[in-house]
Amino acid sequence: MRYWLFLGILLLAYQCKSPSSASTSDTKEVAEETVVVSKQSIHTFKVEDINGDSFDFSSLKGKKVMVVNTASKCGLTPQYEGLQALYDQYKDSGFVIVGFPANNFMFQEPGSNEKIKTFCESKFGVTFPMMSKISVKGNDKHPIYQFLTEKEQNGVMDSKVAWNFQKYLIDEEGFLVKFCSPKTKPMDEQIISWIEG
Repeated sequence: MRYWLFLGILLLAYQCKSPSSASTSDTKEVAEETVVVSKQSIHTFKVEDINGDSFDFSSLKGKKVMVVNTASKCGLTPQYEGLQALYDQYKDSGFVIVGFPANNFMFQEPGSNEKIKTFCESKFGVTFPMMSKISVKGNDKHPIYQFLTEKEQNGVMDSKVAWNFQKYLIDEEGFLVKFCSPKTKPMDEQIISWIEG
């Protein structure tokens, strides 16, 4: 009888210790749920330019970059003029604009890469780098825009592309700094301050 009583006490004492091991397990679960977000650089990306050639973002190391989704038949299309003026003013000071035509909003960029290129050059004298047409939202969102809009990739913030001509600002090391709404004009003071800062 004493033997069974002694065994029962031992078993009870062992069970009393098990919550600490359970709490360790709980701690592990909490630790596993904590997502560590690390910054990725845009310099790791390669895309196709409007001529069908490879464009390596690593070639922009040391430069401030504005990435903007564009369209030829949008009420904001005249921003091409401001973008080109901004590029002309700061291209020799370590700044570049990279345009991505996209047909995601009201089908306002229906043309082929060739038509888009001709339109941009003839209508607005665009000389900053233009890429091939992509999707900037939805299930077929291009990887470069997954990086720009998802905190898990850029390490800074989540965002949605609201319309054509949304502007993403990238620092010299290729890290996302912030974005400006489509209605923010290219020569806006906040953009100028960031370039000159």
